[in-house]
Amino acid sequence: MALTLFGPANVLRDTADMLGLGEALAVASVEPSAPVLQDGFRPGEINAQAGAAAVDAATRAIEATQRGRFDAVVAAPHHETAIAQAGIVFSGYPSLVARVCGQPEDSVFLLLIGGGLRIVHVTLHESVQHALGRLSPKLVADAAHAGVRALARLGIDTPRIALMGINPHAGEGGLFGTEDGAITEPAAAQLRAKGLDVTGPAGGDMLLASRAHDLYVAIFHDQGHIPIKLLSPQRASAISIGADVLLSSVGHGSAMDIAGKGVASARAMIETVAMLGHVAAPATTKGRAP
Repeated sequence: MALTLFGPANVLRDTADMLGLGEALAVASVEPSAPVLQDGFRPGEINAQAGAAAVDAATRAIEATQRGRFDAVVAAPHHETAIAQAGIVFSGYPSLVARVCGQPEDSVFLLLIGGGLRIVHVTLHESVQHALGRLSPKLVADAAHAGVRALARLGIDTPRIALMGINPHAGEGGLFGTEDGAITEPAAAQLRAKGLDVTGPAGGDMLLASRAHDLYVAIFHDQGHIPIKLLSPQRASAISIGADVLLSSVGHGSAMDIAGKGVASARAMIETVAMLGHVAAPATTKGRAP
């Protein structure tokens, strides 16, 4: 498995020297992206240059993978405030992958893997009010189908799927709201009509407690992130699924409080690289890959 690094050459070099990894970097293949000026290279500080460089590096890697040079992309944690300060519209790697691949942003979803769980998110980095306005049976079903395709590439061909509800207890038959009756219940019916094994919609707490499913479909960001980070805080993988390019980051943040100190755990990144190294690239970029 050959690896290529995309990023600001000066930052990669200076960081490697600072951490005593200069020899390792010297034998790696590096493709430079937008540079970060010396006064902008301050580990642990939010900086617009760094935000722009992160997006540029990921974009170049995605484009190169689209052209068939690579099988997959593993992206380091990003800092959304730094990216916003650079004036870049960004709501996570799934939206970036979709944009670079020329797909609608709501066709690419986040799949978190960790702690024995696989959770695909219907909505992600947005207010709950905004997410509710976007929800539809089709969007929920699309997220589940993307998860099913992703699991097939990971070796699970007939997954047991658990669909979380929008409201507590999935609305309790309308007692706690009518949204599930209008959105998640029709989505579940659509999925079953396609021959998929679907439980729910039901309360996420009950579904997760059973640990009886291969794929969980979370409606909102925190529904999926909290259990993964509770069970696997520094070992989770975060895969953007539904696009022609397979990209994964890690399930933790950028740890600004310890940035540049050489004490952060690389375990999640190492395990993510290893996981994608065993996933075959799609035969063509014309169809939908995970």
